[in-house]
Amino acid sequence: MASVTAPRRVDRSGSFDPGPIFFIGAVVVLAILVIVPIGWLLLISLQHVDTGGFTFGNYVEAFTKSIYLRPIVNSFMLATSVATLAALIGTPLAWLIARTDMPGRTGLRALITAAFVTPSFIGAEAWILLAAPNSGWINRTIASFTHADHGPLNIFSLGGAIFVMALYNVPYTFTFVAGGLELISVELEDASSTLGASAWRTMRSITLPLVMPAIVAGFIMSFLEALAEFGTPAFLLIPARTQVVTTQLYLFFQFPVRTELAAAYAMPLIGVTLGLLLLQRRILGRRKFTVVGGKGGKRRLVALGPWRWPLLAAALAVPLCSVILPYLALLATSLSRIWSQGPVPGNITFYWYHWALFENAPTRLAIFHSLWYGAAAATIATTIAFLIAYTANRKLFPGAQALGIVCMAPFVVPGIVLAIGIYAAYSHPPLLLYGTAAILIIAFTTRFLPIAYSNLNTMVAAINTDLENAARTLGATRLRALRTITAPLLRRGLLASWLLVFIPAIRELSSAIFLFTPRTATMTTQIFDFTDAGNYEAVATLAIIILAITLVIVSAAYRLLGRDFMEKTST
Repeated sequence: MASVTAPRRVDRSGSFDPGPIFFIGAVVVLAILVIVPIGWLLLISLQHVDTGGFTFGNYVEAFTKSIYLRPIVNSFMLATSVATLAALIGTPLAWLIARTDMPGRTGLRALITAAFVTPSFIGAEAWILLAAPNSGWINRTIASFTHADHGPLNIFSLGGAIFVMALYNVPYTFTFVAGGLELISVELEDASSTLGASAWRTMRSITLPLVMPAIVAGFIMSFLEALAEFGTPAFLLIPARTQVVTTQLYLFFQFPVRTELAAAYAMPLIGVTLGLLLLQRRILGRRKFTVVGGKGGKRRLVALGPWRWPLLAAALAVPLCSVILPYLALLATSLSRIWSQGPVPGNITFYWYHWALFENAPTRLAIFHSLWYGAAAATIATTIAFLIAYTANRKLFPGAQALGIVCMAPFVVPGIVLAIGIYAAYSHPPLLLYGTAAILIIAFTTRFLPIAYSNLNTMVAAINTDLENAARTLGATRLRALRTITAPLLRRGLLASWLLVFIPAIRELSSAIFLFTPRTATMTTQIFDFTDAGNYEAVATLAIIILAITLVIVSAAYRLLGRDFMEKTST
């Protein structure tokens, strides 16, 4: 009988393994991205503005003066209203599309996805064109028919901000609830129908309670998004002289800059965000539903009968207001030499696109900066997330799993607060980065690092280590095994993570507005400046360019990565 020889482990004692350098380097970069800015934010909030000594005076000033307390009240009013409207609209919309025979469901889902990838501040810009008190096209049309001095709509108000932000937060509740409805077995609903319950009663007593955790998740996500949003309140509420927390933070950075007071004012946002996320986890953890039975079988759609078309008309109101009208307004404005005259013969032109892409050097440079900073941030975030996920899952050293918590920490820090921390950390020696591209790349990388990590961590954990161990046995270093075995197995995941960081990075405003200079302007900061100057033709042109880039990338990603690509952004 032939003897079988066990594989011989190759002696690597004399070879240099660069792997530890890369993994330790990833940890150092992670500290620069996350720990240092958050630590500086806390430190500077306790610094006296003149002496630099320890003090609670910044907190006392921030939370005792009425001028600073009113924005906090406004923020909670705004966030609560937005989250409530988003839940009230998104839940029935998800039920209509996922569980009924309403016509046009596929097209409606696509339009809701378009709203999901549309930055709400671009929606706000579009609604300024549509519903500004004197110049908005809807108001002018109504006034021309009624012979009134001006139309009835005023988008520059708290109600206007709630309306716009709710439109672009509906997709959160819709995505969560629609996903839950698609997983629920139909057996309980069939039993309810067999016992004589109407479709409405079945939905109210069976379906709705089963998806309540998803509704809660959508509400909390919308609340947090509205609380931390800067762009829409800046465009709609600053002209109305109504401040919220994020716009008040922006005002702290007007001359004279009050970084210490801004840091103290921002800290509660972190606490509220962390508290609500923990509450969400607790609610979802306690409220579990177990459906006893076999396979759910094929989903049977609820027949709406004569209500099919009226309900379709009602459902279309959401994409009409969040996608169709805003996109048409932006496109028409970008094609008009003078936007107030509209796209009429003699006023239609491609001048603004030629101006943005070829004539105006700052705008052309801003487009390049957005793409360059977004690509750099996506590359760094994906690389660091991959190395940290690998380190944590393979437990390369004691306490490695804690690195995952650090990677996810920016998730509980609103972008505008994170920008203040980065400004505090890197606007002085030894790393004087303010005014450079590096500080914006750090901000974008840190801001969206949790997306890349959460995506890759699950995938790394799912990979069996046998192939890696075999390679190590045959003499490969850990780094080579990672490069030749693990990384190729994760090609789709790495690409998805890169795109999931790149897409929001090129349209990021809340952190860029604090950190840019004229030499490092991006498309979003140019939009902010053009809005302040009243140049809405340039605003619309840049907005269309951002939307076009986003939609092209998302469409390509759907083809390459599948329809669940964008759902990863909400997990």
